[in-house]
Amino acid sequence: MSNPFYTAIYELVAQIPNGRVTSYGAIARALGHPRSARTVGWAMAHCPEGLPWQRVVMADGAIAAGEYAALRRAILEDEGVSFLPDGRVDMKKAGWTP
Repeated sequence: MSNPFYTAIYELVAQIPNGRVTSYGAIARALGHPRSARTVGWAMAHCPEGLPWQRVVMADGAIAAGEYAALRRAILEDEGVSFLPDGRVDMKKAGWTP
């Protein structure tokens, strides 16, 4: 992808540690574009293979809906990510701030 903002997003996502998650908004803020969470979402929908795409969730810990939601949760559970009873990631335990 030749878009420099997308490239920066992917570089940051590659740094998310195993067993941790961050939000679309946290990535946008870390890159100096605090109102670009939606753009981060678009970038993640088209991310290159090999990135830990499952580690990017909504700010409240919810997993984005879609055909891969169940797979994302399963991968996160395998990585040891804690979930709340309502199905959201426990951001206090698993959240990572870039």
